[in-house]
Amino acid sequence: MGTGQIQQREAAVAGPRRPVPQARRADAARRHEADVVTRIDGIDWVAVARELDDYGCAAIPGLLCAGECDALAAAYGNDARYRSRIEMRRHGFGQGEYKYFRYPLPDLVAELRTALYPHLVPVANRWNAAMGIDVRYPAAHRDFIARCHHAGQSRPTPLLLRYGAGDYNCLHQDLYGEHVFPLQVAVLLSEPGRDFTGGEFVLTEQRPRMQSRAEVVALRQGDAVVFAVSQRPVQGSRGSYRVNLRHGVSRLHAGQRYTLGIIFHDAA
Repeated sequence: MGTGQIQQREAAVAGPRRPVPQARRADAARRHEADVVTRIDGIDWVAVARELDDYGCAAIPGLLCAGECDALAAAYGNDARYRSRIEMRRHGFGQGEYKYFRYPLPDLVAELRTALYPHLVPVANRWNAAMGIDVRYPAAHRDFIARCHHAGQSRPTPLLLRYGAGDYNCLHQDLYGEHVFPLQVAVLLSEPGRDFTGGEFVLTEQRPRMQSRAEVVALRQGDAVVFAVSQRPVQGSRGSYRVNLRHGVSRLHAGQRYTLGIIFHDAA
């Protein structure tokens, strides 16, 4: 998604299109009356962890309500909120543009980042153990951010992305420095069919000596997808092995698509 990151491209073999289960969407509708932290605490994180282990991604229906999505998208033009603007074509990242928030983050963005992180830490630490990586992540996001800032990674990475007709995001990994939290979150702020067509979230996975496998995650306005930043463990006949993942957005056919990206590590 961003400048200073590793952007890598690869061919992908088409894979399944994953809809959000209706039962989970009904639970999300009931959660909308609560504040965002209560909503996040009410998510079935056992199911999310299971899907992350199985597929490298998991959908969270209705993380934000329509009003919250519309307010975030409407603020895209308020440049005082952002530290930088990236035109994707200039850097070979695709077509479209995005803006990185500056500190202090907007309240809703800060709440999402802080409240989502501790629910993902157990998966992150378990994955690192399975892959033989010594790094472990603290329970509180403020402690992980302190680790990033101590290493010189002090620029905030949460961002808003805007796509128009013909725009797309090439397959890439959001790596911004030595310290990387292995999971991130994207929230769709626009409604498919009403605001845009095309433009689906795509995750590719490259296993050793195999062709790439793709997951296409079907999202609606307010839905989020949690996904691996770059690597995850897969259980094989001789134990766990690492697979590499990249994500992107397919070409938009019409309209405009806004997305909120929540990356938990900061940039150098």
